[in-house]
Amino acid sequence: DREQLAEMERIVRIRVNHRLMRESGVTFIDPNSAYISERAKFGRDTVIYPNVTVEGTSEIGSGCIIRPGTRISNSKIGDGVEILDNCLIVDSEVGNTCKVGPMAHLRGNAVMTEGSKVGNFVELKKTVLGKGSKASHLTYLGDATIGEKTNIGAGTITCNYDGKNKHQTEIGNNVRIGSDTMLVAPVKVGDGASTGAGSVVTKDIEP
Repeated sequence: DREQLAEMERIVRIRVNHRLMRESGVTFIDPNSAYISERAKFGRDTVIYPNVTVEGTSEIGSGCIIRPGTRISNSKIGDGVEILDNCLIVDSEVGNTCKVGPMAHLRGNAVMTEGSKVGNFVELKKTVLGKGSKASHLTYLGDATIGEKTNIGAGTITCNYDGKNKHQTEIGNNVRIGSDTMLVAPVKVGDGASTGAGSVVTKDIEP
């Protein structure tokens, strides 16, 4: 019955968590309050805080910190990654030494490459965020490719949907996107370009 199923789930969950501590060197702040798939893989010296859920075939690297309230599903997390509180990562990839959250959402094969950062209330959908690039607050990046060492200002949106189709946004290296910029796809922003706060970009920007 339902009570027996819940008890069986609890027993299996505790077995998984203790196996990860014993065999993979994972630290659980509270092993009774972490929900880890039996198929998930972990590197050594990763720290899991309470109320973390790791689902499916997710792979978590070494030396990571995963803070409370985070759910990771069928995703790959590199080494030395810090995931702050209440993040959702689904079908996505986070590279080495990235920082995610708090309250960030990655989905639809989003990719964060090495050393990149997404912060408070940032959503990445089917987007590649380049090495060392940052989107620190209140931003939606959908169907986009972003180069290296680019900074995306607070409140930026890639306007990727015209009511019928999704369109691509391409942002180059060393770009500075000002706060509250609307990038109306399809659009390209060249290397080293800048937009001022509140810009609405409907045409390509040259390097």
